[in-house]
Amino acid sequence: MSMFCYQCQEAAKGTGCTGLKGVCGITDDVIHLQDLFVHLLKGLSYYTLEAKKSGVDYANADVFITEGLFTTITNANFSKDVFVKKIKETIALREAIKVNLQKAGVKVELTSKDFYTWNEQGEEKIVAKAFTIDSKIDAPNEDVRSLRALTLYGVKGLAAYILHAHNLGFEDKSLYTFLQEALVKLTNDSLTVEENIALVMETGKHGVTAMALLDKANTTSYGNPEITKVNIGVRNNPGILISGHDLKDMEELLAQTDGTGVDVYTHSEMLPANYYPAFKKYKHFVGNYGGAWWSQKEEFEKFNGPILFTTNCIVPPTSTSTYKDRVFTTGAAGYPGSKHIAEREAGKQKDFSEIIALAKTCKAPIEIEKGEIIGGFAHAQVFALADKVVDAVKSGAIRKFIVMAGCDGRMKSREYYTDFAQKLPKDTVILTAGCAKYRYNKLQLGDIGGIPRVLDAGQCNDSYSLAVIALKLKEVFELNDINELPIAYNIAWYEQKAVIVLLALLYLGVKNIHLGPTLPAFLSPNVAKVLVDTFGIAGITTVDEDIKLLVG
Repeated sequence: MSMFCYQCQEAAKGTGCTGLKGVCGITDDVIHLQDLFVHLLKGLSYYTLEAKKSGVDYANADVFITEGLFTTITNANFSKDVFVKKIKETIALREAIKVNLQKAGVKVELTSKDFYTWNEQGEEKIVAKAFTIDSKIDAPNEDVRSLRALTLYGVKGLAAYILHAHNLGFEDKSLYTFLQEALVKLTNDSLTVEENIALVMETGKHGVTAMALLDKANTTSYGNPEITKVNIGVRNNPGILISGHDLKDMEELLAQTDGTGVDVYTHSEMLPANYYPAFKKYKHFVGNYGGAWWSQKEEFEKFNGPILFTTNCIVPPTSTSTYKDRVFTTGAAGYPGSKHIAEREAGKQKDFSEIIALAKTCKAPIEIEKGEIIGGFAHAQVFALADKVVDAVKSGAIRKFIVMAGCDGRMKSREYYTDFAQKLPKDTVILTAGCAKYRYNKLQLGDIGGIPRVLDAGQCNDSYSLAVIALKLKEVFELNDINELPIAYNIAWYEQKAVIVLLALLYLGVKNIHLGPTLPAFLSPNVAKVLVDTFGIAGITTVDEDIKLLVG
């Protein structure tokens, strides 16, 4: 069966990637293995839930399923070997739970669907089986397929946030259970369209819970983000560039490089690590290097030192890339030929000694820009400025806030967001989170009475902060509906973490969100109409038309 993938915004021709390789660079065999892996995770989830109901041991299935979903996010893991291994582990874990259920005398309803029963351990048979899986999500019709896609991709994004919190020692067991229940429900052909819509909304509800949990994990571990001027220049020491989203990896890398003569720079979505008080104590934590994930090929050539991917956002290096032997991955990330840093053992840190040793042999980074960018406007910091912000709104100094959170990407059409930010009236303030900010966070847009016109809350998961800020403003202005606030939403999306953010906003009742640069390819016409009619979801048009509509 041929490859098909439409889970990200770059789906070829706006419909889906086919052939031997996707736009992101993933190969057809890896896509099929990911499909088989998710297929089998549904069966594992079924038996895990049965074990939970009966008080039977289900080993480490909660974390295994969560981390597994994370590896299938766009640009996270390109390794065939990883997915063959994970498929074997899934089958072994499923069969172990089955044995535990049988030993406990628990009778489980039998089913003929093979994600509950298929059992092969040979690589050749696993790959052959993978190519029989229909990459188009199995469903009775296109509308159910579309709704299942919304749920599945939302669940993948949800898994990422749950795992980040878990890595910091914070868990909510109900989130693991929901992931498993959602995967099982995706196999239930008897669910109506209305029931599938309800599942989509329930996914958004758990998205809010997961982002709140991760916010608590981050701020408890590292303090509340502070207003920070981040250096974007370089020093003369060799450096390590850390990309992705996992702050636990950031913490351990900083600790292990302290006193070694090696500097640490953030890249892309790791930029907000600069805002946390706990990381500021490290004198060798220099600042940020480069921009959004998609420009890494050019920037990594000039960095000179090793690059560590802690999560997704990998762009496959070319055969002529000079940096390909300096790329390391860890956690859910992986790329063939790159060295992978193993998971931490209980009570120990990950071992970054190999990266540090390599860094010491490298030249200092080549400077690609100078100056500073300002960030750190998460909810606690904005609340500290609440009186100033409220006064500015009441006086008319701030006419409107524009939420421009989300993702950046390679498409030329994303220049729209730079133009939009530049053309916004001077009495508007941009609220942002995620790597979408790289389209405008280095522009000189000024301030309003000392309040910067770009308020960066942090990573994509910190879109939660923007929701908390909106709910606080609703309370301050004594409004009945969050949509009565002077806030408009013009959000860019790329992958599955943006999907869960969108579903979380919809669950919170936010309406009239503009989503671009294109609407998801996995939305059927009927499902798209439901989103338009119920929530006012719309695509972008031209900068001038959208400013007139959103700002007036």
